[in-house]
Amino acid sequence: MSFFASLVAPMLALAAPVAEGAPPETPATNAPAAEPAPAASPTTADDALIDGRRRPGYQKSLPDKVEQDNPGAVNAPPPEAFYDKWDGEGSPSDLVLNTGVPDRWRIVSSLCPAATGDNTFGRLLASRFKSACHSKLDPFHHNTLKGDRPLAAGKKPGFLKGDDWYFIANAVSDTVVEPRSFPIPVGNQTTTDPDSNDTFGRSNSLVLSQTFIAGFSLLKGETAFKPPVIEYRVAIAGNINHVEVPERRVLYVEPSKGTKRTDGFIGLQEAFIDYHLGAFDTNRFDFISLRMGIQPFQSDFRGFLFNDNQLGVRLFGNRDNNRLQFNLAAFWRIEKETNSGLNNIAAPLRRDWIFTGNLYRQDFPFVGLTSLFSVTYNINRETRITTDANGFPVRPALLGDLRPRKYRVLYLGYGVDGHIGRLNLTGQFYGAFGKDRNNFLTSEPAKIRAFFGAAELSYDRDWARFRASALYATGDSNPYDNTERGFDAIFENPQFAGADTSYWIRQTIPFAGGGRVIGVNGRNGILNSLRSSKEQGQSNYLNPGTALAGFGGDFDLTPTFRLTANANHLWFANTAVLQELRNEGTIPRSIGWDLSVATIWRPKAAQNVVFRLSGAVLKAGKGFRDLFDQRGHGKQFYSVLGNLTLAF
Repeated sequence: MSFFASLVAPMLALAAPVAEGAPPETPATNAPAAEPAPAASPTTADDALIDGRRRPGYQKSLPDKVEQDNPGAVNAPPPEAFYDKWDGEGSPSDLVLNTGVPDRWRIVSSLCPAATGDNTFGRLLASRFKSACHSKLDPFHHNTLKGDRPLAAGKKPGFLKGDDWYFIANAVSDTVVEPRSFPIPVGNQTTTDPDSNDTFGRSNSLVLSQTFIAGFSLLKGETAFKPPVIEYRVAIAGNINHVEVPERRVLYVEPSKGTKRTDGFIGLQEAFIDYHLGAFDTNRFDFISLRMGIQPFQSDFRGFLFNDNQLGVRLFGNRDNNRLQFNLAAFWRIEKETNSGLNNIAAPLRRDWIFTGNLYRQDFPFVGLTSLFSVTYNINRETRITTDANGFPVRPALLGDLRPRKYRVLYLGYGVDGHIGRLNLTGQFYGAFGKDRNNFLTSEPAKIRAFFGAAELSYDRDWARFRASALYATGDSNPYDNTERGFDAIFENPQFAGADTSYWIRQTIPFAGGGRVIGVNGRNGILNSLRSSKEQGQSNYLNPGTALAGFGGDFDLTPTFRLTANANHLWFANTAVLQELRNEGTIPRSIGWDLSVATIWRPKAAQNVVFRLSGAVLKAGKGFRDLFDQRGHGKQFYSVLGNLTLAF
């Protein structure tokens, strides 16, 4: 007997009706005990009974036939009971509720006809069904602009054949107010404070940023149960930002341009065609599709390796009733605009290519857990000296011999995401193997051998989730052995350990004294990679690495209000590279404690209106103070993030 049948059979036996007049069965006291059947091991979704979950169309054994006898049941009304037109008698709702519609899209629209002019029927319906009639700009109810109904035959272009074309428009406003402090180096040529004679000056700064995103999709197909036949998608983003810092040569390479900057840019973030090639299983809607153009892609569950909108070709689909998903993709990287981080399609494409493939398998190796297997190959051939919009060199980075670099790296990855019982688990592992044509310290070719691992365990108890996080990215212990062991990503954007409410993830720390315009870490990044820029720089595998251990919690105090707290301790995995670049004998590994608290308020209990306010403090450790001590005051830095997101 299967595991499912062994559980269901006793319940069916108890529920089975006893024949009229027959006595209930009693067990024989002298009968030998039945030998128990071996229990099936619930290691796969096919053999396991998952509490509260059913697979559509899948049932190993059928229950007994149910006979229904409903004397006095109300039958369907006869055809003459349906109205052909309203004659003014009775309620207009009777006409609507008893009139058939050709498809489900027109059910709501039939309740809300035009209530203008001499349309008496429309006015009566609108007054009767006020709760069902809404503005076309209302994103919370059925709306043609949100793809809830197909385009009307008379309101779509003639070249769109068929009745199942949908138009989806979305708009996002993202407002950021961010006071912060971090070690700011004093310029060699000039400073705003003539009495300053230290390496670092005042640390307070301010960032104001406003981003508008408008996206439009035109797609064909019945999207409720299967992917669209074809989709055309365009998304444009515009950004205006203002930054104030206390020192010169931080915002511009020219000291004369001062300490304030206001900039704006418009970037093309999405522009692709998605074509449905076919279905593996028409009953389960297992499909395969091809997407070409500027498109979003995330290489793993939490965005550790590559999470960006880039120009590419992607073949993707699913099999086995959507328990298996796959991606094969190739990307040619677009240059980023310096101050906004948006795609700059007016600039030449970078000589940087990414080839990737991954496979997701649900309920493996345990039920409730999804495994990810991935292979990513990054080829970089950028030998031309490149400066950013503010005049700072970004390729190659101003470290070591200052010679251009070329590299090729193969990333092999395995990740998991899901739960084992009540315990939620997310984990990711990467190994990076390749060759760097120029080690910037030895000026010779070097092998790349670097590793990365991260995991987060969490436990839900009622309205609270408690989390424990750990991360380790290897650092280089011998910069001169022509083997680079510092792990670096392609374009990271990690949702991990507090994400952008964390001080270390949100802020860039300038590595003054060892390389101009080099950051220890990158904005919206967690790795200590010593890159000139996450957006425009090259990956660097000669770095000190990163270690993190932390804990936190998410507390849903109300359905619309969440409180989040995180405490993370960070270290350099190895400081040998820092010692060489700073010409110091020893540098401690401790970066310090990153403490953050965030509040999130969603007044509509949805993502259409989101207020977020967070505060973070970096309590510097011995290693951070050794690198960035500023006249005894470099022990504590802060970051405040006020964010308002409006979405339609």
